[in-house]
Amino acid sequence: MLWPCARKRACTVLRGPLARQRAGATRHTEHAVVVRTYMEQWPRKDRRPEKVLIIVVEPDGETRCRCPECGERGRPVEQDVVRWRTLDVHGKRTFLESAVPRIVCGRHGKITAAVPWARHDDRFSRPFEEFAAWKAAHMPWTRAAGELRITWDALANITARVAADAMAGRDRLDGLRRIGIDEKSWGKGAGKFLVIVTDHDTAQVVWISEGRNQATVRRFFTDLGEERAKLLTHVSADGAEWIHPVVRGKAPQAQLCLDPFHVVKWAGEKLDDLRRRLAGELRVAGRGDEAATLGIGMWALRKDQRKLTPPSAAPWPTSPSPASRCTRAT
Repeated sequence: MLWPCARKRACTVLRGPLARQRAGATRHTEHAVVVRTYMEQWPRKDRRPEKVLIIVVEPDGETRCRCPECGERGRPVEQDVVRWRTLDVHGKRTFLESAVPRIVCGRHGKITAAVPWARHDDRFSRPFEEFAAWKAAHMPWTRAAGELRITWDALANITARVAADAMAGRDRLDGLRRIGIDEKSWGKGAGKFLVIVTDHDTAQVVWISEGRNQATVRRFFTDLGEERAKLLTHVSADGAEWIHPVVRGKAPQAQLCLDPFHVVKWAGEKLDDLRRRLAGELRVAGRGDEAATLGIGMWALRKDQRKLTPPSAAPWPTSPSPASRCTRAT
């Protein structure tokens, strides 16, 4: 069954603006030739059959019967019909279909020939995988998998493949000068943490590994190498004891910097400790009203004094007192 204008729409998916906008897919499908299109009914349990679009394609003469390992042309000996999930067309689930030969390569023996629109032994087209990886980077994976109508595990595998291709031939650790080291939890439990290293000059993540200890930080410096570690000028981190000793040992010339978030957090904690101690002293001395004022006005102490209204600034006396000790502590 031919779908009206399906061939034209199929070419758009393979080569047109939609593919370029979603995934820059034209570089992967420029050697695909559309042969025909047809609709197929997919039976579903307790539901109406689903109409899916099948786009029959074949490699052009330049890419036909190529070995996926070395790219050399091989001799075809047999073939099988294979389908790959690709980008939807007008909301319909769409598949590419092609007769893929098994070839005899002089270097790798008998092997399934490569196709230009998908990775070897993969069942998703490259445009679909790159679009799926883009969605995974911009929304929760459960939502992305639901919109793509694939499983969460399939999305995870797709993202790993796309990331591996993007990293191939690229050294993210080259040229590092100012870096940040921090941890990020990825689930419940004490052991579910990642150490993330970022490049402050490019604002990009350059290294990730599981664990939250000195061994993980040492692995980063092992990957970085001694020569490149000597080029580091600044390393920002929080006050974690498992970061600073390793940095001092591996890059002693780098200046250790504390991130502003933790500096402000620690200052606020010390201020709260001082407030509680002073409030306790005031209550023991029978000056409970001053202790209450000290607690109520604490938020005003953290605010910009230039923005305080007269009622807000009233709790803070100008003469030396326990309350003024909190002010001097800031």
